[in-house]
Amino acid sequence: MLNTFRQIFGRNGAASHPAACVPPGRRIYAVGDVHGRRDLFDALLGAIEEDDAASAPAETTIVLLGDLVDRGADSAGVIARARELCGRRDTRILAGNHEEMFLDSFDNLDTFRHFLRHGGRETVLSYGVDRRRFADATMDEAQALMREAVPAEDIAFLASFEDHLAIGGYLFVHAGIDPTVPLAEQRQKDLRWIREPFLSHTGPHEHVVVHGHTIVPAVENRGNRIGIDTGAYSSGRLTAVRLEGETRRFIEAAEGKGSIAVRTLATA
Repeated sequence: MLNTFRQIFGRNGAASHPAACVPPGRRIYAVGDVHGRRDLFDALLGAIEEDDAASAPAETTIVLLGDLVDRGADSAGVIARARELCGRRDTRILAGNHEEMFLDSFDNLDTFRHFLRHGGRETVLSYGVDRRRFADATMDEAQALMREAVPAEDIAFLASFEDHLAIGGYLFVHAGIDPTVPLAEQRQKDLRWIREPFLSHTGPHEHVVVHGHTIVPAVENRGNRIGIDTGAYSSGRLTAVRLEGETRRFIEAAEGKGSIAVRTLATA
């Protein structure tokens, strides 16, 4: 069972809810950066299924905010789970900067080096590449090992991810937006990589932006944006936000001593 844990507020100590809502009859669950944590991902998806089943019937969409891969131990497993989810649920997946690096690293050796320095090694090993062989390989050889190990189906799946998704008063992106530019003119680079000036912007956007990318110790419910990357690979906490009507509620899967607990973090 999911238990209410606490109120979630922005850093200023008060939640601010502008006029943003999900269309009637719809329910959205947006999931933050998974980063190879298949265990937390499975637990959170199970909690979402339970929460959805216990709620009134609705057209439910699950949105994965990107950065499924790198850093954690089982990126291959996360991709497999996401593909399975797409086969039975209305699921939309956004491209993060780590998906971008992963895809570009197949053909660009410099990007491959950068990818390995930012958690890509764990991604390659999750596909069954021998650790010793990978460690002893030259950069060219290591890239070739990755090409051999990663199925074409997974590459095509990652390449199919979207850059943004708007539903009602909410915009879902991986990193954020350039607050000076209309949505139709946003650059792909900003949607996948931006931090500033997006994070410090206090004025309204066209939509309330739901995003990951920037790790926060607790959900940032800032009124004009909602940041839910709670650092799964390092903190052991993976967070989702449930949006229905004008309500927002947060669900978290957190590892403890040998187990994963799920809790609901309520908001007004």
